[in-house]
Amino acid sequence: MSKERIIFCDFDGTITVNDNIVAIMKHFNPPGWEEIVKQLLDKKISIRQGVGEMFALLPTSRKDEIVAYAISNATIRDGFREFVDYCKAKNTTLLITSGGIDFFIYPLLKPFPIPTEHIYCNASSFEGTTITILWPNPCDAHCVTDCGMCKTSIIRSYDAERFERIIIGDSITDFEGAKLVDTIFARSHLIDMCKQLDYPYHPFETFFDIMKQLEAESN
Repeated sequence: MSKERIIFCDFDGTITVNDNIVAIMKHFNPPGWEEIVKQLLDKKISIRQGVGEMFALLPTSRKDEIVAYAISNATIRDGFREFVDYCKAKNTTLLITSGGIDFFIYPLLKPFPIPTEHIYCNASSFEGTTITILWPNPCDAHCVTDCGMCKTSIIRSYDAERFERIIIGDSITDFEGAKLVDTIFARSHLIDMCKQLDYPYHPFETFFDIMKQLEAESN
């Protein structure tokens, strides 16, 4: 009996051409955000801590401006609409697993027929004076990296005996998940990480590339 295919797809820099969190920070440029990014990349602080601290630099009084910029600035990668249709036609479960934030992810994915329960991301609160990031998808007992939005916890919830697990991603937030799956589709920083550990991967620039490879593997 063949396994069911399930795809765990990143959002920022994968579904979108750009990284939306970085774009927001660069545009609004709150003092101190670049140092937080440096600490993140140097692994001196966790992803959860870094993302939380960056958004805490932004005042909630600018909510409308921040949300509008995040949505208008994002570009969806070529072939994504066709890819969503392809997964549906092939009865392949497509989960969006993102370290991004609900206030831009949900509006940007609204035009696509993806059930809300298949979208995993961080949440946000604009109740205080600065933006608070909430973490509805924390790490399980097997993960100690303090991800914030833990992709490995979600991947582990789908039994490897039953599912053919596939990840699509581009960055540091996808790397731990890439260690668990059967197939990796990678671009940008994730390619570098796969090369360092000699992990097999398929490079991609558009979702058409991914569909072509999946079809080849199906035949």
